Amino acid sequence: MKINGKHYQTIWETDEKLTSISIIDQRLLPHKFEIVNLLTFEDFLIAIKDMLVRGAPLIGVTTAYALYFAVKDCAESEFDATFEVSIKKLLSTRPTAVNLKNTIELARKSIGSLNSIEAKKEALLNFARKLLKEDKEICKKIGEHGSKLLEDIFRRKGATVNILTHCNAGWLATIDYGTALAPIYIARDKGVDVHVWVDETRPRLQGAKLTAFELLHEGIPHTVISDNTGGLLMQKGMVDIVIVGTDRTTRKGDVVNKIGTYLKALSAYDNNVPFYVALPSTSIDWSEELTVDQIPIEIRNENEVKYVSGVVDGKFVDVLITPKSSKALNYAFDITPSRLVTGLITERGICPASEEGLLSLFPEMVK
Repeated sequence: MKINGKHYQTIWETDEKLTSISIIDQRLLPHKFEIVNLLTFEDFLIAIKDMLVRGAPLIGVTTAYALYFAVKDCAESEFDATFEVSIKKLLSTRPTAVNLKNTIELARKSIGSLNSIEAKKEALLNFARKLLKEDKEICKKIGEHGSKLLEDIFRRKGATVNILTHCNAGWLATIDYGTALAPIYIARDKGVDVHVWVDETRPRLQGAKLTAFELLHEGIPHTVISDNTGGLLMQKGMVDIVIVGTDRTTRKGDVVNKIGTYLKALSAYDNNVPFYVALPSTSIDWSEELTVDQIPIEIRNENEVKYVSGVVDGKFVDVLITPKSSKALNYAFDITPSRLVTGLITERGICPASEEGLLSLFPEMVK
């Protein structure tokens, strides 16, 4: 997608010699656009944990490159130990986003049958490049399938389609296009008149900062709202459809996404507003034994709740908004049960939020 008219991805190889991987520091958006070069494995850990990169698909691709950078200069005798230690460190950074875990499992498979250390290193690099390319293709297909929902509403309504989204599931959360925003971009390109209600998404404000930034640079009409406004808008008939992303969707169709998603799903259900989740297959947790109460929900630093970050007179500042001694609890995600989800938008099409629905699109996962 574009920033100031120039096309960018969220992550790319800095040069032909692969001395580093370049990313956009998303902590600084929308006030400052800064590219950061990741030179070492430790740089990748910091980028994922401190959310220079965020969004499950982007975390997955970043993880793939991190594994390569962890071992690329290893001696043969050090490879196995370094690889395993690196995996443990990566798994501790963002436990909820299943793309990280899935990427590690696929990386293991990519080198499993190889004997040469150099061949393993090359395989890890090729795997990262393949994952990056595939993510772009997957997100574009999600957009193509999801755009049909918006086209149908536009034809029936004959007026602007109002979409509500939560957090940021645009191109900044992936490599390009995005998940929840991809249908909006492609529908816009097909001539559909769209408007987006952008949840601010407390406490890190990914909607107000990142989704609004994306839509602004793409020239898409949008309005930022407080997280508590969506229900009222639905009651007033001002929302035609809700589309959100996901960090992990279970085999049974339950959806783990940014905190606050569950409340939007409840409001949509109560007001007969369709609630869709856009997801790449890389964000599906196919574990059969997984129950909702077993999903790890990340608890982040309480200061993300107690302080609000912004810009004053050109300088980044953190402003305390609670009594200093008050405690704060900062769950990063919540779980929306499948019964509240109208459908799942994947790269293979749209299906019910159920095990049967997912397996109809991904029959190879039938056990």
